[in-house]
Amino acid sequence: MWNKLLILPYTMFFQIVQFLRTLKNDERGLSGVVVAILLILVAVLAIVMIWIFLGEWLQELWDNITGQAGNIA
Repeated sequence: MWNKLLILPYTMFFQIVQFLRTLKNDERGLSGVVVAILLILVAVLAIVMIWIFLGEWLQELWDNITGQAGNIA
């Protein structure tokens, strides 16, 4: 009984290592994960680029609006 308890951590370690090796070598699901990450990255970069370019234009519009509001009052 004690021998099994002493071997248990080693057995668990080797099972985890084997699982990680098979997960690393399994290429079936890897492409889907990579595509999802790349799509998220592209979407975030597109939003940031649009925000940068439209941010200046929106600021200019806001300045024109507030400038006209100052002339009206």
